[in-house]
Amino acid sequence: MRVLSILILSAVLAGCVTAPPRNPSNICSIFREKNGWYQDANSAYQRWGAPIPVQMAIIYQESQYVGDAKPPRNHLFWFIPWTHISSAYGYTQALDSTWGHYKSSTGHPFADRDDFGDATDFVSWYIDQSHRILGISKSDAYSQYLAYYVGQGGYRQGVYKRKPWLLHTAGRVRARAQRYGAQLRRCEPELKRSGHWWWPF
Repeated sequence: MRVLSILILSAVLAGCVTAPPRNPSNICSIFREKNGWYQDANSAYQRWGAPIPVQMAIIYQESQYVGDAKPPRNHLFWFIPWTHISSAYGYTQALDSTWGHYKSSTGHPFADRDDFGDATDFVSWYIDQSHRILGISKSDAYSQYLAYYVGQGGYRQGVYKRKPWLLHTAGRVRARAQRYGAQLRRCEPELKRSGHWWWPF
């Protein structure tokens, strides 16, 4: 009976994780489908000044909007799944240490990495920190992603220059942010009017 209860509870909890949007290539489609996501992203923009398209492009690159995303596992004896290669988790793939610093720095102790509103606020906070510490424009998706990936200390040391694959990835983030920006300019007036204040599914 206990095993059955655990299985039922696991199924219920798994159902609480929001499914990724059906059309992640179009930010208007995302916000129309995911009620509340535009308000979350816009609130983060109002608080930290991080453009919505840059926020969303970074989140897409990190997790493809999978709220409980985790990195691959190490393997014991090359074939037994073992521990995950890092503590990265959620929409933002933030590490435990970085997420803890965010919570203590922002007075947001109950923030969760699998909550989209908390994820947009975290990414926007990080963008703001990179702007303050490194002088990177908040609208510079390319450099912001590099700093996000290697950390602000790593960015200052230029470690990304030795990672051609990372430079290529940052280019994809920049291109996505540009597409998202063009799309959002067309639909944002509609999103602001509609409100979308009901519960997100």
